[in-house]
Amino acid sequence: MANPFVHVELATTDLDKAKSFYRSLFDWQLQDMDMGGGVSYTMIGVGEGTGGGMMKHPMPGAPSGWLAYVLVDDVTAATNKAKSLGATVMREVTEVPNAGSFSIIVDPTGAMLGLWQPKAK
Repeated sequence: MANPFVHVELATTDLDKAKSFYRSLFDWQLQDMDMGGGVSYTMIGVGEGTGGGMMKHPMPGAPSGWLAYVLVDDVTAATNKAKSLGATVMREVTEVPNAGSFSIIVDPTGAMLGLWQPKAK
């Protein structure tokens, strides 16, 4: 399998301001989704190309930032391989109900990257 970028996610300190800015800057369709537990996630429909999402930053005090996700066949194996190659695992494999599973790694140079495995159909 090729490993294309499949999702880009913004973790922001001000979700309302970010939504207003990007809605005005681009012709993006934003759709809020209830993730349960009082957590909301905004899906970004870009029309053509890789879409994404945005959310209130889960780490208080951390700056806003974009994170790219790469498609993998097996997120657990890819996470373990990244670790064996010197990556730090920032977020262990986590299931997104009815969608798939992801992890977040930091490569040996300090760059963060998400790994994504969609749920089997």
